[in-house]
Amino acid sequence: MNSHRKNAKGFDIINAVLMVILSAMFLYPVIYIISLSFSDSSAIIEGRVLLFPVEFTTAAYERLFQDSSIINSFFFTVRITVFGVLSSLIATVIAAYPLSRSHLRGSGVIMRLIVFTMYFNGGIIPTYMVIRNLGLFNSMWSLILPNLVDTFLLIIMINYFRGLPVELEEAARADGCSNFKTFYRIFLPLAKPAVATLTVFYSVAYWNTFFNALLYIQDQTRLTLQVKLYQVLSMFSDALDPAAGVDASIIPENLKGATVVLAVLPIICVYPFMQRYFVKGVTVGAVKG
Repeated sequence: MNSHRKNAKGFDIINAVLMVILSAMFLYPVIYIISLSFSDSSAIIEGRVLLFPVEFTTAAYERLFQDSSIINSFFFTVRITVFGVLSSLIATVIAAYPLSRSHLRGSGVIMRLIVFTMYFNGGIIPTYMVIRNLGLFNSMWSLILPNLVDTFLLIIMINYFRGLPVELEEAARADGCSNFKTFYRIFLPLAKPAVATLTVFYSVAYWNTFFNALLYIQDQTRLTLQVKLYQVLSMFSDALDPAAGVDASIIPENLKGATVVLAVLPIICVYPFMQRYFVKGVTVGAVKG
C-alpha cells in the first residue's frame, strides 16, 4: 500500500513538472510578443528583450491607434464576430433540436447528408460564384453565411440534446406544451454548457476570419483584423498610414507585436469566463449519443 502511494505521488510530481514545462512552452511566445510590443526599439535591435519589456514604452500602441485603418479593421471584425456568433448559434441550436428527436421522420437521411458535407463541399470557385451572384461582395454577410453552421458543432449540439432525459419531453407533452415551447422552456436552458461551447468555437472562427475576407472583401476600409495583421507583418511601410508620422522609437518588430496583441487579446479575455461551460459542453456533447 505504501509503495502504491509512493508510485502515485511520484507520478503526480512528474506529471506536474511536465505540465509546468508545457505551460511555459505555450506561454513564452505570448509573453515575448507582449514584451516586444512594450519595449524600446534600441532594446529590441540589441536583442535584450527575452521575457519582460525593456525600457518600457507604449509608443507602438500610440502609433497603432493613430492609424484609422487598424481601428476600422478592429471594429469591423467585432461586428462580424457578434453578428456571426448570434446567427450561427440560432441556426445551429434550432437545427440540432429536431434532429436529436428520434420521432422525426427522415432524420437519419438528413444526418447522413449533413455528415457528407464534412468530407465534400462545393469548392472555392462555386462558392465564390454564389457569393458574387447574391451581391454579397464587401458585405460582412459574405463572411458569415458560407460558414453559418459548422457540421462538427452541430453534431456536438445534437448529441447533447440526445443526452438529456427523454422523460422531460414526455412530461412537457403531458402538460400540453408544443414542440417549440418544450424546446424553448425546457431543453434550451439545460443546454447552456453546450451553447457556451459553441460560442467559444464560433467566436474564435469569426474573429480569425482571413481567407474568406481575402476572397470576398475588396473594400480596403472593410478588411478584417487578421488581413490587416497580415499586411502589417508582410508590408510594414505600406500597411500603415504614412501621414501618421514616423517615430524613431518604433520599428517593425514592436509594431508587429502590438498588432498581434490587439488581434489575440479579446479572445484571451473571453475564454476564461466560459472555460467551465466549455469543458463540460465538449465532454457531454461528444460522449453522449
